[in-house]
Amino acid sequence: MPKCVVAEDEPLLRESLVGLLREVWPQLDIVAECEDGGEALEAIAEHQPDVAFLDIRMPGLTGLEVAAASADASPQTQIVFVTAYNQYAIDAFDKGAVDYLLKPIARDRLAATVARLQARSASDAGALAAVIRQLGIVPHVADKPPLVWITASTGKETKLILVDDVAYFQADNKYTVVMTKDGEALLRTPIRELLGLLDPTVFKQIHRATIVNLKAIASIVRDDTGRGTVKLKTRPETLTVSQPFMTLFRSM
Repeated sequence: MPKCVVAEDEPLLRESLVGLLREVWPQLDIVAECEDGGEALEAIAEHQPDVAFLDIRMPGLTGLEVAAASADASPQTQIVFVTAYNQYAIDAFDKGAVDYLLKPIARDRLAATVARLQARSASDAGALAAVIRQLGIVPHVADKPPLVWITASTGKETKLILVDDVAYFQADNKYTVVMTKDGEALLRTPIRELLGLLDPTVFKQIHRATIVNLKAIASIVRDDTGRGTVKLKTRPETLTVSQPFMTLFRSM
């Protein structure tokens, strides 16, 4: 039975896509339904699915970043992008012979995509790489400006913290621990919500539970298992980069 990962941050759109997939491809085993790019990448690495449906615009890692990292994490996985992008992006998909679905997703269009997926055994890595390179120059327009300040608590005291001063954020149940050179504070925002509020050119997810400030990184070391360790400029502790996320740091 073929396996599938679906990644879409809008719950209603994700439920709609999953429902349509179960109609047009009843043999498909949907092993994970993901709300953000980091969760999708870890699910792809864990389950090694035959196909992944990735929304391009997601909090944290974009669908393009997930696809690029998945080429190493699960090279046999075929990628289908789900997009509301303009014609420029659609031209890139067509020229690269990479599957895509336009929002809102039509049942007939999904059925045609499924037929193509079933007709081939593996994705064309070269075509996918070409699409990612071309779409990489499409500017990402944020829904609103990224956070500049946050308010976080230390005991009974509430602090105003400049986001640039944060070394990393780490999930703590429903809250998020904020680490600066001066110590830690607690933010009453789950890390998944925080992903969509930070500047993606400065803050990167390195683990399902950790977001690091790239400016705070002193070095990254890969171990024999493929995982990485981040050393920070202003903090003594080290951070673990889970294996699927290491691909995102090759250029560093």
